[in-house]
Amino acid sequence: MKAAGPGPPGADAAALVRVLVVDDQLLVRRGLVKLLELEPALEVVGEAASGEAALHLIRDRRPDVVLVDARMPGMDGIELVARLAAEQPGVRALILTTFDDDEYVVGGLRAGARGYLLKDASPEELADAVVRVAAGETVLAPAVTGRVVAALRAPAAPPPEAAAPDGLSARETEVLRLVGAGATNREIAARLFIGEGTARNHVSSVLRKLGLRDRTQAALYAAERWPRP
Repeated sequence: MKAAGPGPPGADAAALVRVLVVDDQLLVRRGLVKLLELEPALEVVGEAASGEAALHLIRDRRPDVVLVDARMPGMDGIELVARLAAEQPGVRALILTTFDDDEYVVGGLRAGARGYLLKDASPEELADAVVRVAAGETVLAPAVTGRVVAALRAPAAPPPEAAAPDGLSARETEVLRLVGAGATNREIAARLFIGEGTARNHVSSVLRKLGLRDRTQAALYAAERWPRP
């Protein structure tokens, strides 16, 4: 990682955009670090292989922008973005990934990401996106812009037909209803535009709050509460 030093003419060290790179693949992560270090307007202040490690580094390194891979083991990129929005609102997240599925694109933006790029972006496009996100802009890869517009135009999901049971949040109630319909974690994530890890966490929370042992009991509970016609 380069030390803060002279930037472009007229720039000073304080103007450098501080970037943290988060990707579980070592070669990809190191490649991104090397690439960003070549940019005079950027300063790489750290790298992390997981969402959990990133949260610890962010508190210490105080980046302006976190470059996040969407799909990682454990805490995935969507969940990390949501945690950042809640815990570090001054830090902006830019998702850089090979995945352009709707659950990642729309889910990432709804979680609080300020940009979404695919890994086939050029080095110039990546550097420009980091600077623009740091300045408060939203940056989208051309390939995903259309689906974001379509998602925004889609009608909102109808509210649950009954009040949330036994202290569940509105989102947990949605998850419970989908479990009752036989949906997998991945299907729940796609339906609600959240990460698969986030969906799994919601299912676990539902089971704990309702005192249920497994998904089968949750499905039976949902069937009793919301019987199908």
